[in-house]
Order: sequence, then structure tokens, then C-alpha cells
Amino acid sequence: MSTFAPYFSQDMQHVILTFVFYVLVITRLISIFISAANERKLKKMGAIEYGKRNSTLLVIAHFAYYIAAVTEGTLNGAFFYDGLSYLGLAVYAFSIVILYYVICAIRHVWTVKLIIAPKSHHVINKSPLFKYIKHPNYFLNIIPELIGFALFFHAWITLIAGMIIYLVPLITRIRQEEAVMKEHFSEY
Repeated sequence: MSTFAPYFSQDMQHVILTFVFYVLVITRLISIFISAANERKLKKMGAIEYGKRNSTLLVIAHFAYYIAAVTEGTLNGAFFYDGLSYLGLAVYAFSIVILYYVICAIRHVWTVKLIIAPKSHHVINKSPLFKYIKHPNYFLNIIPELIGFALFFHAWITLIAGMIIYLVPLITRIRQEEAVMKEHFSEY
């Protein structure tokens, strides 16, 4: 019995769940366009990209993870309309909210790549979220995003194997970002 049973029929619950899922995925895809627009603007300002190869690996790993989760879920009969899918959707939604919070917080310097703008245009965010969680985009957006997506599809193999594979370029990115930020910004 679903949480929404008193309010919506089973079919309507499925429609709502599926609709919310697709809205979130589209919202996530929009962030890629935001990143690309920011990248173009930053490079016109004279920004420098670091870790190009690793950025490419991260993008490939991200898309591969999504494809693997959808494939695994489909082979297992996705869409699932149970508590685990609702939990996965909630975690995924949380991650998208954090993603857009981060985008709004660091505005024009947010990209999926490691790009450092000239100091006159690159501001270090010192809000409580960034102060207490060094990399909220990675720890509160990307990792929960991948977990939520896999849970939504009951994609256990993707969740375990895919996450292990994904963590390799993600840890590399965090190390690269730490080094580059410390090199360019004394207040970091």
C-alpha cells in the first residue's frame, strides 16, 4: 500500500512518479547547458581549464552510470513503484536541489569542468554550506544523485560497481581542484 493511496489511484501514483522523475532528469540535463554557457564565458575572460583528461573521464563515467542504471532497471522490469523507488526519487530530487543551490551560489564559475577564472572574476564562496562541506557539489549533489538514480531503478550492480568506478575520477577531480584552488587563491 502506497503512502499516497488515500489521495490517488495506483495508476495516478505511477503517472506522478514517472512525471516527477522525468522532470528531474530534464532539470539535470539543463545544468549541462548552464555549464557549457558558463565555460564559454569563462574562457572569453581568459579562464584556464585544468585536468581536461579527468573531466572527460568524469563526463563519460556519469553518462555510462546513467545508461547502466536504466539498462539494469529495464532488464529487471523498471519502472518500479515501491518504497525503494520513492526513496531513490527523493534522494535524486535532493541532489538536484543541491545542484541548483550550488549553481546559484557560485554563479558564473560553475561548470562540470575544472576551470579557474581570472582572480577579478573568480570569487571564493564562504557561505556556511561551502565552509563546512568543502565540496558540496560532489558530496551533496553528485554522489547522492548517482545513489538516488540507481535506487530508483533498483540497479544494485550499477550502484556498487558503477560507484566504485565513478569514484576513481571523482577523487582525482577533488585532489586536482584542491591543488589548483590552493595555488591560485591564498584565502582558500
